[in-house]
Amino acid sequence: MSVDSGGTEDAGWDVDPEDEQGVAVLAALGRQLRAWREEAGLRAADLGTAIGYGEDLVRKVEAGKRIPRPEYLDRADETLRAGGKIAAMKADMEQVRYPKKVRDLAKLEGRAVEIGAYRIHGIHGLLQTEDYARALFEMRQPAYGQEEVERFVAARMTRRSIFDRQPAPSLSIVQEEATLRRRIGGTMVWHQQLERLLDVARLRNVALQVMPIDREVHAGMDGGIEVLKFGDGTAVGRSEGAFGGRPVSDPRRLQVLEMRYGMIRAQALTPMESRSFIEELLGET
Repeated sequence: MSVDSGGTEDAGWDVDPEDEQGVAVLAALGRQLRAWREEAGLRAADLGTAIGYGEDLVRKVEAGKRIPRPEYLDRADETLRAGGKIAAMKADMEQVRYPKKVRDLAKLEGRAVEIGAYRIHGIHGLLQTEDYARALFEMRQPAYGQEEVERFVAARMTRRSIFDRQPAPSLSIVQEEATLRRRIGGTMVWHQQLERLLDVARLRNVALQVMPIDREVHAGMDGGIEVLKFGDGTAVGRSEGAFGGRPVSDPRRLQVLEMRYGMIRAQALTPMESRSFIEELLGET
């Protein structure tokens, strides 16, 4: 995490210029913060000193070029005596602090009544522990900065709120055996990730299956698959090896993805066998 010149710990994240919604929200926030500051008769440097951040950072936030952290807004609210009006903007920041692609995915998952997925390389994002997710992002090449890593980790953890929904969506996830054996982040992180998988696998709305590496017939050799179904009867799906890897919603194309996924599930271990398999892996540590 970086440090802003003249202040304390960095107060936010860079804005993605291609995120039109995020840019608009941040511009509006910046105008309001500047109006509150000027109404209080403070210079940017004065506000920065009062809340513990540098003048440059204050100006970036007011110009809509920096996404402020929640604590920045809390301190500004108290210093400017806004009576909670600035702190209330944290909800808007929560919506734009994550990359647009992540927000769009989270919205789809939030609407879905049924999610089916087959993963080849890593544990599905909804099932990851925080440390496992961090290890994945830290090993990416070209390397992410630590600020980017933490931003992506926070976004991924936010998606796990899907497990708190009522009624809960139906989740069916097939993981390649190799994804469970690969000790991403080291033995302790890997061990905790397997325990997390067992916890999720015990939920009544979740069917977690393992695809063994010794299968001679395998319908998933063309790549991962994900299909999300919604309450209005519509659906969207994507597969790395079909339709150019683009999301599809046409019923005929969705039928192809669902057929492949159904075969993958039939070839994988049953949910009960999969739980036993994971327990055996844990016993090997």
